[in-house]
Amino acid sequence: MIAHWSTQDTPFGAFTTVTDHEGAVLASGWTSDVATLTALIATPLRPTELRHHTDLGAATKSVRRYHDGELTAVDEIPVRQRSGAFLEHAWDVLRTVPAGHPVTYAEFAARAGRPAAVRAAAAACARNAAALFVPCHRVLRTDGSLGGFRWGLDVKRRLLDHESSPGHEF
Repeated sequence: MIAHWSTQDTPFGAFTTVTDHEGAVLASGWTSDVATLTALIATPLRPTELRHHTDLGAATKSVRRYHDGELTAVDEIPVRQRSGAFLEHAWDVLRTVPAGHPVTYAEFAARAGRPAAVRAAAAACARNAAALFVPCHRVLRTDGSLGGFRWGLDVKRRLLDHESSPGHEF
């Protein structure tokens, strides 16, 4: 399978997106290293060829719009991730957590239909390959602390700040 990728500058650093031939996001995150992202893609979806573009159309535009304050812009972009049934469901549930309203891992587990599966909910965040498009940064520890984030706690904090007060200066 051929996949397409692009890196753009954001207020939080370089952001790279990898999409399939239909424009669905396979992986994304705050890195300029596409190999880091392709390693996160599940084997059945992993591309055999990568083509660089300066613009990926809707995906690139949605990232710009998000950073300009249109926080729901990334919601309309399709995402493809593969794993077990719970993780795939949990990723879908993450896409329903609204910007500016983070949830705890326990609340996320309950929303995903398995209130006792807090560790599985945390694993869904940790294994999410499509950061921003699947907003795992919107999940916090029960005590309100940040928890983890593949792209760094500074980026997570800045994303949450951006979403709690859109339009503020970076």
